[in-house]
Amino acid sequence: MSDKKGSTATKDRDEVKEPPLYKVLLHNDDYTSMEFVISILEQIFKKSISEATKIMMNVHQDGVGVAGIYTHEICETKVVIVHDLARKSEYPLRCTIEQV
Repeated sequence: MSDKKGSTATKDRDEVKEPPLYKVLLHNDDYTSMEFVISILEQIFKKSISEATKIMMNVHQDGVGVAGIYTHEICETKVVIVHDLARKSEYPLRCTIEQV
């Protein structure tokens, strides 16, 4: 569409917003082994052995550790996978999601 002066009208574009991010938290318990937590962090959250060990120690010492930061849907999927693997291994490991 153009006006009398020859300029072209443009349609305003909607600004694309990044989806909000959430963190997956692992919670300490008295039964889940440190080795299992490290294994979960390596397999599900793709952490290196040193990163996984550091996060596991946060869980052990502080009661909670951040396993990763993702969109809500990815967090939900990872929590379901962790809970499923923990139950199959007879551990009560608990994960939660918290907005960043």
